[in-house]
Amino acid sequence: MDFKEFKQRIYRRFGLYLDGYKEPQLKRRIESLMFSLNVQSYQEYWELLNRDPNQWRKFVDKITINVSEFFRNPELFQRLEQEILPGLLKRKQVLKVWSAACADGPEPYSVAIILKELTPKVRHRIEATDVDLGALEAAQRGIYPRRAVQSVTPERLKRYFRQEGEYFHLVPEIKELVTFKRHDLLSDPYGRDYDLIVCRNVAIYFTSEVQDQLYRKFYNSLAPGGVLFIGATENIFQYREIGFEKLAPWFYRRPEEVKKWGFGSS
Repeated sequence: MDFKEFKQRIYRRFGLYLDGYKEPQLKRRIESLMFSLNVQSYQEYWELLNRDPNQWRKFVDKITINVSEFFRNPELFQRLEQEILPGLLKRKQVLKVWSAACADGPEPYSVAIILKELTPKVRHRIEATDVDLGALEAAQRGIYPRRAVQSVTPERLKRYFRQEGEYFHLVPEIKELVTFKRHDLLSDPYGRDYDLIVCRNVAIYFTSEVQDQLYRKFYNSLAPGGVLFIGATENIFQYREIGFEKLAPWFYRRPEEVKKWGFGSS
């Protein structure tokens, strides 16, 4: 079995689409796992993944990089809080938000905390998705190590978390604001009419062609006037060609007058 067939079998068996990932990085991660298990071939590794759920979970964790933290790059979340969200709230009372590739939940919960403070009496629609069911289960538990909350202000840490030993438990009033479900950015349909899409530090793992398709799909998924918030390690160089306006570094808006891309989200 060669690497191409291995990827095809993973998709047919588990629904995880690997063709869009940058191949050199993907192969390095997979082969490091194989080496750690003393597995000599893709055939042998495929058989192991097929029979051992624990190894499958480790595989997904390694491939999808489930590392995140609350208010990652605090200066960008400050802009989100002070400029982006207030601007969106002037247009619409109840916002529809999608946190894509949310890992174990810090980013959608960070947005939920900000919206809770900006509009205490309003319940917004905050959806969070990831391809890894284990990460989604961890997100719903809402228990985080100290590293994940290092950028949370002392006031927010006291108000929204309960510390038990070395771990911080998110309070139910924030957890209940976010709905989690599985979604593969590379193969599943996208939703529509989002006012804010947060997808940070994920596209860098995909090929340039897949990145382009991803951003066009996000564009189609935004409501007119909606904003895409990407990671500090990323840039959309072709944003004008797609149709975006650049509000600020790492924030892109779909204008009120828009064009649609034919292959977008269904």
